[in-house]
Amino acid sequence: MANVEIYTKATCPYCHRAKALLAQKGVAFQEIPVDGDANKREEMIKRSGRTTVPQIFIDAQHIGGCDDLYALDSREGLDPLLK
Repeated sequence: MANVEIYTKATCPYCHRAKALLAQKGVAFQEIPVDGDANKREEMIKRSGRTTVPQIFIDAQHIGGCDDLYALDSREGLDPLLK
């Protein structure tokens, strides 16, 4: 099973959508909340080069945000990464 990490904020609707897609696929993921945690936010920015949430990594490969995750899924690129 792939190692899925997702940086999130509690109030972020895109985070909820991304987590819903992963849950629908039956994938366990590690949620890394960055709300009020400057260190975790810095870590996310260093890893992704982006300042927005969610940022999603599958087996340490940066996938991007919610729209990137859904786009990957729509072109059938997500399932092979999750295996």
